Order: sequence, then C-alpha cells, then structure tokens
Amino acid sequence: MTQLPTPDYVSRRRQLMQKMHDASVAIIPTALPKQRNSDVQYPFRGDSDFLYLTGFNEPEAVLVLVPGHPDGEQILFCRPRDPARETWDGRRAGLEGALSQCQVDQCYSIHDLNEQMPGLLENRELLFYPMGQSSDFDARVMHWRNLAKSKTRQGIRYPQEVVDVGSLIHEMRLLKDATELECMRAAVGISGAGHRHAMRQCQPGMMEYALCSEVEHVFRRLGSPSVAYPSIVGGGENGCILHYTENNSELRDGDLVLIDAGAEIAGYAGDITRTFPVNGQFSPAQREIYEIVLAGQEAGIAAVRAGRPVSDYHDEAVKVLVDGLRDLKILTGSRDALIDQGAYKAFYMHGTGHWLGLDVHDVGQYRRADKSSRPLEPGMVLTVEPGLYFAPANPSVPERWRGIGIRIEDDVVVTAGEPEILSQSVPKKIADIEALMAAGPL
Repeated sequence: MTQLPTPDYVSRRRQLMQKMHDASVAIIPTALPKQRNSDVQYPFRGDSDFLYLTGFNEPEAVLVLVPGHPDGEQILFCRPRDPARETWDGRRAGLEGALSQCQVDQCYSIHDLNEQMPGLLENRELLFYPMGQSSDFDARVMHWRNLAKSKTRQGIRYPQEVVDVGSLIHEMRLLKDATELECMRAAVGISGAGHRHAMRQCQPGMMEYALCSEVEHVFRRLGSPSVAYPSIVGGGENGCILHYTENNSELRDGDLVLIDAGAEIAGYAGDITRTFPVNGQFSPAQREIYEIVLAGQEAGIAAVRAGRPVSDYHDEAVKVLVDGLRDLKILTGSRDALIDQGAYKAFYMHGTGHWLGLDVHDVGQYRRADKSSRPLEPGMVLTVEPGLYFAPANPSVPERWRGIGIRIEDDVVVTAGEPEILSQSVPKKIADIEALMAAGPL
C-alpha cells in the first residue's frame, strides 16, 4: 500500500474553533476501552470525532480547545510514558510523542486532567461537549463546571450552557477533503481486492466462515488493520438476513452468496456488497432478480449529483425495483400506488444507502432544519445499495425465487460532475462476475 498523506489536524481544529463562541471551550474525549471478557479487551479504536481532530489512537486521551487562551488554544491530555506498563500493553507516544504527532499547543498527562480542567472552564460562557456518551465522564465534566461555578463570587464566569460538539464536527466530517478521499480510495481499493479474491476462491461445499477468511486475509495482507464492520457472508437464504454475521453454514451448489464486507484504512471505512453464484453460474431465476437489483442500483448512482436532494437516489432506485417486481407479477397495480402503499417493503425493507467515512454509517444530517432532504454537495461520500430479499417461507412469492437475497453496494463520491465510483474495480455485471469466477482460484 502506498504511503497516505497526513491530514492537517491543526487546520481542522482551527476550523472547529471558528464555529465556536469566542468565550467557549470544547472537551472531546476519545473512546473508552471495551471489555470483551474476563481481563481481555477488544482491540482499541478511538472515537471517530477525536480521531478526526487529532489522528491520535491511544486510550485515555482528551482534546480541549480554548479559543483565545493565552497559554495555548489546543491542548491534549494523554498517557505519559510508563516502561512497566508498556512491557505489558505496548508502546505509548507519551507527552513528547503526542505533542509532535498532533501538533497541539500544550500536552499534559491525563493524570493532571482533574487539576487542570476547572481552570480551563473559568470565564468561559459556553461548553461544547458530547454529553451522554459516557455517564462517568459526564459526571467529571459537571464536577469541573461546578468547581468553576463556585468562584462566581470572585467574579469568575463559568459555562452556563452545554452544546453538543458533534453538531459542529459532524458537518465538517460530512464533506471530505482531498486527504480523506485518498484514505477512502485506499480503504475501498483494499475492500475491492478482497471481494474479487472471494469470487475466485468460492466453491460449493465451502463454509461461509472459510470464504469470509479469504476476504479478510486480503484485507490484512494489503495493510488494513481491521475490518470496518463485522463481515457478512450469507449463502442461500442467509442472504435474506440483512445483518447476518453467523457465517457458519455450508455454501451449496446452485445457491447465491451475498458478501457485505469492508476494510478500514487510517480509520476510514470501505463498504462493498456483491452477490454471486456459489458455482460460478447464475441460474435463470437468479438472473431475473439480479438484473432488477442491478438496474435499480444504476438508477440510484445516476441520481447522485451535486444539487439534487439526497433522497432522490433512493427514490429512483425504488422506482426501478417496483417496476421489476411488477414485471415479474410479484406486485400488481400502478407503480405510484405501490410506492405510496410501501408494498415493495416486504422485499426491500432498507434505504438505498448512507454516508460513509470514519464510521461505516457516517455522521451528518440527511435533512435540513425545515425537514426537507438536503442537497448533495461535492465531497460527500455515500453508499448505493439496493436489494431484493425473498424469504424462503413467503407464500406470496413463486417458489423459484424463494430464498433468494441479492444486494449490490458501491461507494460513491459526489463531485461537481459525474460521481466517482470508488468500488468500480469489483465486477457486478453478470457476464463479468461469471468470467472472473471461471478463472478459478488464485
């Protein structure tokens, strides 16, 4: 993997402070370590807002922004070096390393947080903080605020209002800059390599978890430290379960397999879904449904244009899916009536996509204050992922289609013109999938 550019975290923090009140302060902690079982923790992954502003992926860290503070506006609290703990838990950046890495004005030990924070809240009128993410940290913040409040008789002001700092950060994160897009191209590129590899390795009789391991092996081999979310490998009727993650069934000759998997690079997620035949050849019944979903996805991607409401690409995909269901006589009636009634939701029960970035379901509002759908802007990244799912026991569907679940998902960048399809390297036309699978295992 080529070396990725380093984001300008200093500029991001300055941009955030420009959105804050002059006499305000922001407290942005990273995520807490999560216990898996006994004395074992899940691999640590920092809070996405914190990573966006610092790039610092160690636990026990807090970013504080204090516009206009004479001793420095950008302050980081983190763990100091500790050779004894590092022998057990791994290397730490320490104060000097964090200062150099994050380019903040000041760096203090996390052990000094309780001592320093009340003073940083003094004479600040507004507190920006993600209230509700950690009850323990919320209590600490309120304690610091109350300590500042206790000095009001001395003429000291304190923040009387708490505002969700995420409301500012998330709008920044929604529009990706050039550095972020490079990271996302890398994440999606590695994700695509995993999907292509899986198509070539797939054979009847494999277990879902074995095919999953083939995908994730490529992710790790190409430099991804982690999947962006638990991989879905659903053969046959398991493809009708939207968030299927058991991955423990045998892949049978004649069935389809749906793989929804993405790699993470520099915190950014890839998110690709492909559905293909276990034996390398689509049956006539599978082709009929697949072509409808593919046409719906193409209609959705065609609607990803700057200036159009974000809801348009879902609406355009739904029209094509409903027309296809009518052609197959699965639904009867006018297209508009079926859409108004939501009749298609028995077979297509999710939206056509979501924002993508540091979170696989990334932050950012889909609607404006007046509840209207917000227009797309260059720099937004989203998924386009229509599907059709026919439950195996659904009596309203002819038997030949029962148990078929198909989803096709690509990652798309909104530009000033044609959208950029980040995942275009992964085949999705029937002829292209069959040709790749016919090439056989690597």
